[in-house]
Amino acid sequence: MSLNFEHVTLGQRVLFGSGKAAENLAAEVERFGARKVMVIASEFEAPIAKKVTAGVSVALDYDDVAPHVPIEKAEKARAAAQEHGIDLLVCVGGGSTTGLAKAIALTSGLPIIAVPTTYAGSEATNVWGLTEAARKSTGIDDRVLPATVIYDAELTLSLPADLSVASGLNALAHCVDSMWGPRVDPINQALAAEGIRALNQGLPAVKHDPSGPEGREQALYGAYLAAVAFASAGSGMHHKICHVLGGTWNMPHAQTHATVLPYVLAFNAPEAPHAANRIAAAFGTNDAVEGLNKLRATLDAPKALKDYGFTEDNIPEAVDIILPIIPASNPRTPTEQNLTELLRAATAGTTPGL
Repeated sequence: MSLNFEHVTLGQRVLFGSGKAAENLAAEVERFGARKVMVIASEFEAPIAKKVTAGVSVALDYDDVAPHVPIEKAEKARAAAQEHGIDLLVCVGGGSTTGLAKAIALTSGLPIIAVPTTYAGSEATNVWGLTEAARKSTGIDDRVLPATVIYDAELTLSLPADLSVASGLNALAHCVDSMWGPRVDPINQALAAEGIRALNQGLPAVKHDPSGPEGREQALYGAYLAAVAFASAGSGMHHKICHVLGGTWNMPHAQTHATVLPYVLAFNAPEAPHAANRIAAAFGTNDAVEGLNKLRATLDAPKALKDYGFTEDNIPEAVDIILPIIPASNPRTPTEQNLTELLRAATAGTTPGL
């Protein structure tokens, strides 16, 4: 790769510290001078949000959160924020919760403080997503980039080991897609490689000891790097596939990413040897696909789209939607035939690269 590139680093304050979320959030709310704080957290995450926001005067607690941010949920939340005169959004939760805060910020310009409890990474990007009439649309707007992110590994302890694995592999997908995204450059590749290394170290530790802090911290650190790399490099083939599957067939976000990732890596790696070598080095293996398969085996990762409701009958429609939106920068040219083969293998759960 020629060292002739343009790179944009997004401006964001990051506070990292186990057991410090409440303290850091109170200080950030004070720094913003906010008077009307809206706290967004799903019903499941509400107990965590209550603990984290204990030192904050909250004007509105909001829990009407749904995966893939349906447009009607976004409009309802926007109306609630306006009605209460909100001047600061605080989201506590995973990608769906952060996504709803972004939907509000997209039209209001309100600042966001994100307190993630998963490895989704949405908190570190300026990417928004909305679903309408079974179609998920995504876009880029700096208004949705959280102004501050507060990472606290203790908040991820509520995430069961299997969901931690799926969420962590979702983060890993940000790293892999960043290796050949439409705005790939040496800086976001370096961030992605370090993200892979940290996730490859942290996720097995989380699997082995779900209550241990060291694995959780490494996974959270890797997830942040993954998201920063992805925000810079842009959405590649993997994310185009998963957004269509999620938006059209309402498939679970993290598990879908975890399942599709090895197939996209096996699809692209032979046509992108430099990127594949960097991925392999980050895994500590001689081959990128081998490294990912080894990690997936250790984690007992999700294996087949059929396990989440997708069927072979859905493949022709999926190919029709996905094929036109895969970026031209993708290392291997996708066709109706090879994309059908990829989805057929991912649906069945055959081991990629074997």
